Amino acid sequence: MLNIQESLPGFNELLSRFSVKPEQTLFVADKNTLGFAKRICRDANAMFCVLNAGETAKNWQSVRKVLQRAHKGGLGRDALFIGVGGGVITDLTGFAASIYMRGVGLCFVSTSLLGMTDAAIGGKTGFDLFQIKNLAGSFYPAAQVYICMETLATLPAKERKSGFGEIIKSAMLDSKTAQAESFAQIKSAVLEDNKTALCSLIKMAIRVKNEIVEEDPFERGGRRALLNLGHTFAHALESSLGFGMVTHGEAVAWGIACAARLGLKLGITTERRMCSIIELLNQTGYETGVPYPGLKNSAMFCAALKSDKKKSSNGLCFVIPEECGARLVRVELKDIKLVYQSAGIE
Repeated sequence: MLNIQESLPGFNELLSRFSVKPEQTLFVADKNTLGFAKRICRDANAMFCVLNAGETAKNWQSVRKVLQRAHKGGLGRDALFIGVGGGVITDLTGFAASIYMRGVGLCFVSTSLLGMTDAAIGGKTGFDLFQIKNLAGSFYPAAQVYICMETLATLPAKERKSGFGEIIKSAMLDSKTAQAESFAQIKSAVLEDNKTALCSLIKMAIRVKNEIVEEDPFERGGRRALLNLGHTFAHALESSLGFGMVTHGEAVAWGIACAARLGLKLGITTERRMCSIIELLNQTGYETGVPYPGLKNSAMFCAALKSDKKKSSNGLCFVIPEECGARLVRVELKDIKLVYQSAGIE
C-alpha cells in the first residue's frame, strides 16, 4: 500500500499496519537518514542497522551487515525490516528482507526524490556485483511504502537532480498526460522550484510506474521493460565511470538522450522528437553530449553495455522513444556500431 503524506509516520501508525511488536523490527538507514529513522522510532524498543551512504555501499557487504544484525538480534520469520532512505537503502533492505529466513515483512519510508518516484515502488531489489549495476536482485514488493514530502527539504541539490532524471523518463512514458504539459511542469519544478508542480510530478511518476508494473510485475516480456528507458546506456556509464561518480538519475538522463539518438538512427524516433527530448534535458541542466565528459575508458563502457542484464544471445535490448511513449527494440550484435555511435564512441 502506498501512503503519500507530508510528515513521517509515527511508529505506532507504522506498526498498526503489521502484526508485529516493536522488538521484532529492524530499521535500516544510512548515515544521512538515521535521524529520520530515530524520529519515527523515538524511544521504542527497535533495532537499527546503519549502512554507509551512496552507490558505493550498494554491495553484498551491506546486505550481509543487515542479515547479521537481524540474526544477532534474534529476529524470526515474523520480523519487519523498515528501510528508511533513498534508492540504495530500499534496494538493499528489500533484498535482505527477501532472503532472510526466506522472506520477512518489509516497509519503506522513502526520503529521496528518486526513491519516491521509482526505487521504492514496484518490488525490484538488489545490489551491484562484479562491477555490473544491480546484477544480483529479487522481486519483493514492500507491503507498505511511505512517501513523506518533508524529507525533500533536506535533500542535497545533486540528489534532487537525480530524481528528476527518473521523472523525465516517467513523463515520456505517460499516456494520460499531454507530453507538452508534463515537460512544462518539469521545467517549472526545476527552474522555478515550483512545489505544486513537483507534487503533481511525483504523483504522475508513481501512477505511471504502478500502471506498468501491475501489467507485468516480474518483467516477463510485457510493458515493464519500458521502465528501462535510458537505463541500458545509464548502467554502462555508471559501471565504467565507477559507481558513485555520477548519480543514477543523471546517468538515466544522459541515457535517454543516447536512446533518442539511437532511435533516430534506427528510423523510430523522429528528429523533431529527439530534439525536443534533448532540449528539455539541456534546459533542466543535464549532460547530453557524447561521449560523456570524463568517460576515459570506452572499452570498459562497451563491455558494460554487452553485460547488461537485458541482453540476449543475439543482441541488446533498448527502450526507444516514439512520437508518443516508447517501445522495446532489440539491436542485433552485427548492428552494435549504431549503439556505440549514439554514445559518441566509434
